[in-house]
Amino acid sequence: MLRIIGISPHPPLIIPEVGGEELSRVNSTVKGLQYLAGQVTELGPRCLVLITPHGPVLREGIATPVGETLTGHFGRFGAPGAKVAFSIDQQLLLLTERETTGEAVRPVPLQPADYPGFCRELDHGAAVPLYYLQQAGLSVPGMHLTISLFPYRELYRFGKSLRRAIEKRGLPAAVIASADLSHRLTRDAPAGYSPRGAEFDRLLVKLLQERRVEDILNIDPHLVEEAGECGLRPIIIALGMLDGEEFEPEIISYEGPFGVGYLVAALHPRPGGKRDKPGEGEGSKITPTGLAREALAHYLRHGSYFTPPRGLPSLLSQKAGAFVTIKKGRELRGCIGTIEPVKPNLAEEISYNAVSAGLRDPRFEPVRLEDLDQLSFSVDVLTPPEKVESMGELDPKRYGVIVKSGYRSGLLLPDLKGVNTVEEQVSIARRKAGIAPEETIQLYRFKVIRYS
Repeated sequence: MLRIIGISPHPPLIIPEVGGEELSRVNSTVKGLQYLAGQVTELGPRCLVLITPHGPVLREGIATPVGETLTGHFGRFGAPGAKVAFSIDQQLLLLTERETTGEAVRPVPLQPADYPGFCRELDHGAAVPLYYLQQAGLSVPGMHLTISLFPYRELYRFGKSLRRAIEKRGLPAAVIASADLSHRLTRDAPAGYSPRGAEFDRLLVKLLQERRVEDILNIDPHLVEEAGECGLRPIIIALGMLDGEEFEPEIISYEGPFGVGYLVAALHPRPGGKRDKPGEGEGSKITPTGLAREALAHYLRHGSYFTPPRGLPSLLSQKAGAFVTIKKGRELRGCIGTIEPVKPNLAEEISYNAVSAGLRDPRFEPVRLEDLDQLSFSVDVLTPPEKVESMGELDPKRYGVIVKSGYRSGLLLPDLKGVNTVEEQVSIARRKAGIAPEETIQLYRFKVIRYS
């Protein structure tokens, strides 16, 4: 009953009581974690698994405390009043031990008498994401797991076993992989500088976006070493929990203002869907943004619409509304989409909307073939709109809005720069539809999964 896997950074600096004035420099991460915590909480998990790279690293397996409740605070970072707590689900721990019988990697239950600090206090790798979850209203028991130095594929196998234990536990569950990426992005980075630090971060984000799990398991060890990361192993354990299953990656934010890469992401399982394996079809590796670019390029070269290849992943085979946004640098170059699906599948929806965004957005001159290399594409896949009764049910960071009055309607995507309040969001959507402020309207909200 796995509902979501979140990937969260863990610098104490992003705790408001710790960061103070510096918090503005990690604004994207703070907003990203607030968004992720809201998503997790909304799914209603009754069990939480925290995978942290901090804590005892044992040769025998994965360390996990068995004390009833762990508490944590940020006193060593100057904020003793910022506190978190986490209860251990003893039944889930027992099930995990059973599911890993005979495996190379197993949980190693640690008693408070043996590891008093670890078994009573939360490390910051767990405490930071837990702080944001509890701020969002989530407080459920679960398991606290560290990492080990076993080979990646053994950690991946442990993730598979952990998923079986969760399913047998029978409770809706969420997983957080606590992961800071490269610590060597800048000259003043905490682990020194390496130009390969940024290369590692870019590659890992790309591989997650494209669901290339096999490539993550085979990532160059020299690149990993140069990056000085502390997040790859938690992510690999989490990916093992999705073995063979379709999932949708959502890259929420990434930044590295202090020389460390902070990634906030969500992996959304799709029950019943099986992930396409490498080489299974010529379209198996195509991504929403790659499809958008290829569709526009094909139309510019041939004057006809692109026909998506066979063997598409299930994401692109489903039906959904989608918006394609094109930018040149930071400047908008075109944005057109559909609120609800009008094509047989999402691949065709994206293809047609990409051409429209590039050539038919009335605000801009049509894109030329020679412009393509300078353009970036993002695709927003929409969930079905749901009617709301008041503006109190809206949130411009989490939901897009549709405003309707008679035959007129205006749409605004969520989490747009400069749109910070519901009133601003609805006002802009009114103007787009030509609906006056005094006219009666119906409101609808929707979510998006953003690929960029």
